[in-house]
Amino acid sequence: MPVQKSHYEASLAEYSNNLAAIALLKQHRPYLEMIPSLRRPDDSVIAIPLPIVRFRSTATTDSQATCLPCDVAILMCDPEWKIKTGVEILVFIHRPHEDFSDLLGRWRQTQVWLDKDYEWLMPPRHSHILSEGANTIYPLFVVFNETSERIQRGLIGAELPFIIQTTQSLTEDNFIDSYSPESPPA
Repeated sequence: MPVQKSHYEASLAEYSNNLAAIALLKQHRPYLEMIPSLRRPDDSVIAIPLPIVRFRSTATTDSQATCLPCDVAILMCDPEWKIKTGVEILVFIHRPHEDFSDLLGRWRQTQVWLDKDYEWLMPPRHSHILSEGANTIYPLFVVFNETSERIQRGLIGAELPFIIQTTQSLTEDNFIDSYSPESPPA
C-alpha cells in the first residue's frame, strides 16, 4: 500500500509543535544532543512548518522570500540569550507518490538555496529572535512503513538519517494529550 496523504498531513501537523519535534529528534540521538536545553523546550526549539526564508539583497538583486521544499525547519535557540544558535535541522517527510529522486531532490534543492545569505521568517511568537542563516544545516527524513524499501535503501546509500514513522503513533489523541493551553501553538 502506498503512503497515504493522511499520513503525510498527520506527520506535518504533529511536527509543527515544538514538543513533537523534540520527540522526533529523540529518535535520532545525535540531533537530540544538539538541543541547547531540554529543561526549557519552549525556549530552546522552534518548529516552523513549510518554512520560508528571505535571501538578503545584493548589489544586483532585491531581497526575496522563498518557501523551502522541506516540510519542517527545527531551529535551536539559546534559552538564556534568546538567540538562534548555528544549528538548523530540516525535516523531509515522505510525500504520497514521491520516489527517491524526488525526496532526495528536495534536500539537494534546499542545500542549493541555503548556500546564500538568508534569514528565517519566524512565527510571530518568535519574531524577536535574530534569525540569520546557520553555520550547518542537517537533514532528517521521515518515512513510513508503507514507504518503498527502495527509498530506505537510497537514504542509507546516501548516508542520510531517517526514522520510520509508524501510522499508529499519528493519532489525534496523541497530539491532544501533549498539547497544553499554557503554551499556545506558534
